[in-house]
Amino acid sequence: MHFGYIALSWSGIWWGLGVAYAVLILCVIGVVISENRNPLKALGWIMALLLFPVGGAILYFIFGRSIKNVRMISRRNRRRLLKQEGSLPLPRLDRTLSIENRQRIRLAYNIGSANLYTGNDLVIFNNGTRHFEELFDDLRNARSYINLQFYIIANDALGRRLRDILIERAEAGVKVRVIYDYIGSFDARRRDFFKRMKDHGVEVHSFFRLSFPSHVNRLNWRNHRKVVVIDGNVGYIGGMNVAERYVGGEVDRKWRDTAARISGPCVAALQYHFAVDWKFMGHSLLCDPVSGVPDRLKEGLRNVTLQVLASGPNDRWGNMTLLFYKAISTAHRRVWLQTPYFLPSEGLLKALESASLAGVDVRVMLPARSDSRVLTYASHSYVEECLLAGIKVYLYEAGMLHAKVLIIDDDYATMGSANFDFRSFEHNFEENLMMYSRDANRELADSFETDAGESLRLKLSEWNRRGRLRRAQESLCRLLSPIL
Repeated sequence: MHFGYIALSWSGIWWGLGVAYAVLILCVIGVVISENRNPLKALGWIMALLLFPVGGAILYFIFGRSIKNVRMISRRNRRRLLKQEGSLPLPRLDRTLSIENRQRIRLAYNIGSANLYTGNDLVIFNNGTRHFEELFDDLRNARSYINLQFYIIANDALGRRLRDILIERAEAGVKVRVIYDYIGSFDARRRDFFKRMKDHGVEVHSFFRLSFPSHVNRLNWRNHRKVVVIDGNVGYIGGMNVAERYVGGEVDRKWRDTAARISGPCVAALQYHFAVDWKFMGHSLLCDPVSGVPDRLKEGLRNVTLQVLASGPNDRWGNMTLLFYKAISTAHRRVWLQTPYFLPSEGLLKALESASLAGVDVRVMLPARSDSRVLTYASHSYVEECLLAGIKVYLYEAGMLHAKVLIIDDDYATMGSANFDFRSFEHNFEENLMMYSRDANRELADSFETDAGESLRLKLSEWNRRGRLRRAQESLCRLLSPIL
């Protein structure tokens, strides 16, 4: 009788746990539905939760959570930073700008408070060696402060050069602040690379630090930005991380990327977004001065009109998606895109296809072999659709193409940290520079054509000869596109 009572008690416990777990799964499904996501994505999560309750719930907790509309800083602090930046209502736009560019400017201003800055000097780099030599030279000359953030800061020869420069400047009395991504720079973090900086007075902090189990749901949100602000006078933005491969390449290939040096009033925008990230991590509000005066010390383009747009998983509108969609859909003559990973949303893919079918010169350049086999297969799964629409597709064969550049017509271009993929559009914190300049457009177009000379232009008849196994691998990897 006693044992029967124990058995009955255990049965009741298991039954109660089963009911509680079923209620939990139903609650999670309710949350997925209430977030009003893309129906296909919501349906995918619901199916995963129903078919694989335990694994589906864990994956949703790690990869499926949404922080849309979550404010990174309070309204009061945001107003203080915007005042520091010199933010003003968008002025009446110069009629020398095309109608399309005026619309793009208003879009970036309305969705991301992206001020428009005229009178900037701009240097564009498509060579890692030159980029880092210029950057390190500016860092050595810093007198007041350095604010620096990268997705990856590697513990290699280039990373150690940067570390030593920052330590030397900190010991000289310069205020040095560093933000690195916890996942992207994981190898350097676990080797006490950043501890040495801290020991010598550099303020170093990781973005979205992970801990188990309380913060494991942060895994999917990464800070992918690459920005440096020096003394409020010089700024850098682009796609290059701090790693030796961007300078010396790898054993069998080079790394091709794009970045820019800014001096002038637009540096205030880079400083603003760094200050937002710094405050978001729980630190004091930064109100470092910004001069807004071009230094005129470097060769490059003069009097360039610029905007900076930041994006993240907390965006109300999906800033980068709208930026790219508007740019592509209003193009008249050409759309040239360079990206290391080509995993477009349905809307962006249709925008490219409709532009091409309407007679616009649409070109997409990808690496023949990226730094991820899965991402290579997933990216190549979209090639056939592009070729059928008349899009010219190039596979860069000289190395790893890591540039993130979009060139529209003759007077607009954007570059920065955002890849043309789901992760950049929906999960990463990104930052892009918009250039309203014929000279900048021409310089980037010349680089594109140079890269095209080291690329294979695909033909539909030849592409369709690839084997069934390769097609199957591409199709399977494409299914993973939303979480890659």
